[in-house]
Amino acid sequence: MGKSSRRRLLAPIALLGVAALALVGCTESGPGTSSSVKGQTVKISGGITGSEADALNTTFDKFTKDTGIKVVYTGDKSFEGNIVTKVNGGSAPDIAIVPQPGLLKTLVGTGQVVKPDKTVTDNVSKYWSKAWKPYGTIDGTFYAAPMLANVKGYIWYSPAKFKEWGVTVPKTWDELLALTKTIQAKTGSAPWCAGFSSGDASGWPGTDWIEDLVLRQSGPDVYDQWVAGKVKFTDQPIKDAFDALGSILLNPSYVNAGFGDVKSINSTAFADVAAKVADGTCPMTHQASFLSSNFLTVQTKDGKVPTVAPDGDVYAFILPGTTAGASSVEAGGEFVAAFSDSAAVQKVQEFMSTPEFADARVKLGGVISANNGADPTLASSQFLTDAMKTLQDPKTVARFDASDLMPATVGSGSFWKGMVNWIDGTPTDQVLSAIQAGYQN
Repeated sequence: MGKSSRRRLLAPIALLGVAALALVGCTESGPGTSSSVKGQTVKISGGITGSEADALNTTFDKFTKDTGIKVVYTGDKSFEGNIVTKVNGGSAPDIAIVPQPGLLKTLVGTGQVVKPDKTVTDNVSKYWSKAWKPYGTIDGTFYAAPMLANVKGYIWYSPAKFKEWGVTVPKTWDELLALTKTIQAKTGSAPWCAGFSSGDASGWPGTDWIEDLVLRQSGPDVYDQWVAGKVKFTDQPIKDAFDALGSILLNPSYVNAGFGDVKSINSTAFADVAAKVADGTCPMTHQASFLSSNFLTVQTKDGKVPTVAPDGDVYAFILPGTTAGASSVEAGGEFVAAFSDSAAVQKVQEFMSTPEFADARVKLGGVISANNGADPTLASSQFLTDAMKTLQDPKTVARFDASDLMPATVGSGSFWKGMVNWIDGTPTDQVLSAIQAGYQN
């Protein structure tokens, strides 16, 4: 996410489940299991918090029973800002769940990240598409296996409200703008809500918007050149994306439904938009697939947990491109990096790279995995199953979250900060120049 875990994925992911694999380190006497690991505790840290953190801890229950290794995950809302300091200060966790390849590169640069064993490396080659392994590879060396994943660029809405207003899901960006105008005219209220607040990571929801628009407006080649630094933030394609987003998020008639004015976007927590969509206050919001987990903890006006379905209380459609029928998605994911080479840590890393881990976590709800041995039918809603199928579709043009691939001084630095300043009223050209300057830091 890094955009916390909350944000983040890409390349084709889960295909239908496979026959059960022998659990790595199944029992004390099982294959590859050493009695020396029994009773040991492995500490994991990451940006996953709240109910998602609880679910992650629960995911290890059977693993602990089978191996005797206790796993303790602790979430930190300011993980991105704290982890490098902790590592350099000698306080690294056994394992870190890293939300950005750019941050992973910084951590590898400390010299403290331990390469995973052959089992982990082989699992990644077997269970992930070829597009994934390079994201956990720094300067030709593989360091971190992918974990969970999410599809970016969804527009969450109320199917019932759309039916009431006589509107349909748009197929192009221009149709989305027309829909926005129609909803505003019919309701007299703002059609959109957004939240950029996320602790030290504030601003990342805005970068997701920009990345989606660059991919859809300018295409994958420009997107790749932008990630590589060959297209600058000050170049026209990026300015075009900001101008397009500004037509929604900087329009006081269009935001911020349920929260206030344009500037309230920066003080609104990114996950809080779920409650406003669920109770009908906010007609539309832009957020990744992981927002589905937030709908498990909010209520409709009737006091019920909202159903996420095409004919339910809430659902989502992919942000449309400039032409109808073009399918482009931005995605994100997390990576498992170790700072210890102990046998217990290796066993945990191995488990986290298996379909069994993915299935165990997906079953608990709200998330998907890019592990192609995982079973997408275990997802907690039809929406999440559909999200996996979108990524499986060979016709889908998918790209990893751009800011997660950029150097940390930009991707999780000047870019995040620039989005906050932009919402606060700093002119676009000034913001773009300041973001680009992050490459020199």
